[in-house]
Amino acid sequence: MISVPARRVKQFGVEFYQAGLNAKDIDRLVKFEVLGYTGGPEAENGKGKKTKASRARVNWDSLEKRISESENAYQRPVIRKKIDELAAYYRECKDAATLPAIPGAVIITSEKRFTFTPVAGHHDLGLLQIPEEHGVLRVLDGQHRLLALHALSQNGEATGIEVPAVLFDSLDARQIVELFVTINAKHTRLNPSHIISLSGRKLYPDPNQALAHDVIRSLNEDDTSPLHGEIKMLGTGRGRVSQAPLAEEIVDFLETVEKVGGGAKIQEVRQNAKRFFLNYIKALSTTFPSAWAGRKYSIKTGAALRAFIRTAPDVMARARELRRDSYDLNGIREAIKPWGERLRDRRFETEGEWKLKLAGGTRGTVDALTRELRDALR
Repeated sequence: MISVPARRVKQFGVEFYQAGLNAKDIDRLVKFEVLGYTGGPEAENGKGKKTKASRARVNWDSLEKRISESENAYQRPVIRKKIDELAAYYRECKDAATLPAIPGAVIITSEKRFTFTPVAGHHDLGLLQIPEEHGVLRVLDGQHRLLALHALSQNGEATGIEVPAVLFDSLDARQIVELFVTINAKHTRLNPSHIISLSGRKLYPDPNQALAHDVIRSLNEDDTSPLHGEIKMLGTGRGRVSQAPLAEEIVDFLETVEKVGGGAKIQEVRQNAKRFFLNYIKALSTTFPSAWAGRKYSIKTGAALRAFIRTAPDVMARARELRRDSYDLNGIREAIKPWGERLRDRRFETEGEWKLKLAGGTRGTVDALTRELRDALR
């Protein structure tokens, strides 16, 4: 156990603590962890390209050994530029000695309970005992600040720095993620795609949100997917299509199936959703081969993909009319065959018909294309 002076705070039945942790405590106790997916494209701001400036200020090879990736984490991928700038700012504060480097409190959680011993005459002031175990603490807010501090600690430049901290030891996993989303969505504009990734699994038990996330992840990571690496998971990466709008459309699709088809139908669709959408995208790539492979087309934009998702129930219904398996690649390809004959690749030429439709705005483009796709199936 390590003991630090602390103040006990109680708000609406929840107890937490205010204390100061020095750089040495942070290095010993804090585990740095980000939400990541093995097999997916590297995030631009994560473990990607290193700049000359970052090499000069931060030893990334050493720092990255302290950062782990996990599907059970909630922090977004690390932004190298932010850590590099913070490290430079900390050095400026140290040299000038006129401003504190970290004046605001970081928020930290623990899966293990602390022991608080009040001092005589003060029920809210005392000593806080924290288990002296590596990784016992997680950063809820302030991870970049503490990573920059760790970078300085590696060079012996963080001696004497004490970081104000708010510590929670009584929150369960659901409460931690809810607090994380509340802090970031309201104050630092957490990317909607990141919230989508967290919500279905942790923030609230929404099976449609969770399945939408799994479908999009499969489309982005499956080596056979025509959208492999094209989707910005967590709002970052090299992809060109945002995750959140696609997830919203898939959730709407699932809710429509549940409302119209009932419990048995939605269970069937949920079991086959990843297979259907993967085969659907494959069928689109062969139905519009020039548009899919060409650079002067807009078929792989968010607007076009949203329209295709909205038309998914119609595609499934058409496959059944043709007595084909609505989840099978050949069945889907047969169902959407009229699109290739009636709309053809030129419908998606960026400087052609697509540009004319775009004059009505993004929403108008999605709605207009959805109507065209539905009409062409009839």
